[in-house]
Amino acid sequence: MMTKPIPGEPVLVLDGQKKHLVITDIHIGFESNLAQNKIFVGKNTTLNESIQKISSIIDLQNPDSLILLGDIKSGISRILKSEWDEVPEFLSAISKKTETVLIPGNHDANISRLTPDGITLISSLGMVLEDTLLTHGHTMPTENFSQVSRIVMGHVHPVFFDENSILNGQRVWVSIKTAKENIFPSGSGQLEIIIVPSFNRYFYATKKRYYKKSISPIIEKIKDVSSAKIVTLDGTIIGDESLLSSVL
Repeated sequence: MMTKPIPGEPVLVLDGQKKHLVITDIHIGFESNLAQNKIFVGKNTTLNESIQKISSIIDLQNPDSLILLGDIKSGISRILKSEWDEVPEFLSAISKKTETVLIPGNHDANISRLTPDGITLISSLGMVLEDTLLTHGHTMPTENFSQVSRIVMGHVHPVFFDENSILNGQRVWVSIKTAKENIFPSGSGQLEIIIVPSFNRYFYATKKRYYKKSISPIIEKIKDVSSAKIVTLDGTIIGDESLLSSVL
């Protein structure tokens, strides 16, 4: 299966027997959390922008399916008041464009109560397409997935930090190659890990100490990285494994 980011967008194309689009970390309803800190971006900002943007990408790419890699909603342990209406509205609008698969993330507690008919909701452990495991990234894959050669995940919201660079605070793609046994003890050979940037464009900061990143057991288990690429949304390679600490 071939993988390629869509230039300028935090969207991954998986092209194999079928064509799939992969999107992660939309965090619908996050505006209410910002409002508590007196930051206002407008009601339904994420909802309306996401529906419009994703719909236009689907029209251009004509995929067989859209795979949502988790954290569709913002509330972690409960459903926020705004999410009762906004999440079903989003999922309904997108599922009318193409077949839609939802892999829950750590923010998606009880999302089955918000999922309309027509959405395929699967286990938070993830799913395998050909040689690729798709998972949110907040759980550790089991040995049942050890046959894969690639993991595609979200969860950690990679952002590049360098206060002397014009790219400071920008979302980035991260591609890592590591020994498979670091993730699957019974495995051998190399494993590629692709980290998809958050679709929510408001998830950024210009100083690392102000940016709280999620911890992933997958990333924590990587003892040795044989190589890595850090790539901006527009496709510019800006670094290798030496920059991983600046984005993860």
